[in-house]
Amino acid sequence: MRAALGSTRPLVVRTALVADPGDLLTRLPAAAPHAWIRHGEGLVAWGEAARVSVPPGPGRFDWARDWLSSVFAGAHVDDEAHAPGSGPVAFGSFTFDPASPGSVLVVPRTVLARRDGRAWLTTIGEGRLDEITAPRDPGRISYGDGSLTAPEWEHAVAQAAHRIRSGRLEKAVLARDLTAVAEHPIDVRVLLSRLAGRFPECYTFSCAGLVGATPELLVRRTGETVESLVLAGTTPRGTGPADDAARGAALFASAKDRREHACAIDSVRRTLAPLCAELKIPEEPELLVLPNVQHLASPVTGHLSAGLSVLDVVAALHPTAAVGGTPTRAALQVIRELEGMDRAGYAGPVGWIDSRGDGEWGIALRCAQIEGAHARLFAGCGIMGDSDPAAELAEAQAKFRVMQYALEG
Repeated sequence: MRAALGSTRPLVVRTALVADPGDLLTRLPAAAPHAWIRHGEGLVAWGEAARVSVPPGPGRFDWARDWLSSVFAGAHVDDEAHAPGSGPVAFGSFTFDPASPGSVLVVPRTVLARRDGRAWLTTIGEGRLDEITAPRDPGRISYGDGSLTAPEWEHAVAQAAHRIRSGRLEKAVLARDLTAVAEHPIDVRVLLSRLAGRFPECYTFSCAGLVGATPELLVRRTGETVESLVLAGTTPRGTGPADDAARGAALFASAKDRREHACAIDSVRRTLAPLCAELKIPEEPELLVLPNVQHLASPVTGHLSAGLSVLDVVAALHPTAAVGGTPTRAALQVIRELEGMDRAGYAGPVGWIDSRGDGEWGIALRCAQIEGAHARLFAGCGIMGDSDPAAELAEAQAKFRVMQYALEG
């Protein structure tokens, strides 16, 4: 373990209140930017004071918590903001499958944040404001099949639905990937700016090359208060206001989608109830309308038991039924057998945590893994016993459009 790159000395952290910086994303340098933005508020960061690859395995969240404790312990912190996200912060991305490598935690050298009308700048050691260069458009984009072709994926959906009808499980979430190659190296800042502008209701994120705009808040911890937003049940947007309203009404009335949503809610209830002294879950979902799709959504709030950090709640919640299935073990087995790919960070937890244990973590949806001029896009759908493979493929295509827009503009 290491407290800082090439050093075991305690971190020296300074958080100072600053004037409103305007668009946070325009302050990012090109090299390895980190971000967590919604409605223009949040955190952007760059540089590395510490970084670690989290070993795969069932105890990876405990390992990550212990590593963070060792890095933050003994830090010399001068914090003028005293707010969630001030002082030392770590960004993280965990793979969907605990057995898969690729989970990472990064403590940036510089963090610029805005929240509730205040802004602050956190630096560690020689944290600096790097030179800002103009973002470069990736140019022409060409796409190719990922692990499965569209017909192969439809066949996998049909197999999953058959297993559900046979009584082996109630729901499985199947994902597919799509490859993209750009004319020029992909500047993550271009993607972040497009995503934040088009999908302000979502959480636009960047961590270790995983970039996206997720509508699903896995958990937010602010002191002893925890919040989560459960999404399950989806329909594409309509061709006009009347068609849009009709699609939303059909989604709300759909027995298949309501069952799918109920599975996700039950999963969160079972997980959070033992961790919370009080838990509030609405009796009926609401419609979350995004530019490309509509979701059934249920906001959940709770009063967390003392001593638990946001990462403890992440560990308990992942994987939710919204991205895995019900029951969890049977659904994960179906995913491993039928998807034909490693999800990597897709549908895994992504977000940030500060030294107080506060933080925000989403489920990495509507995202892509970026490496040079290459991108790997992901989309997934909840499969029930009466799922239609062609309809599920169309839903996945609608979800791909988020990152296709980010790449193409």
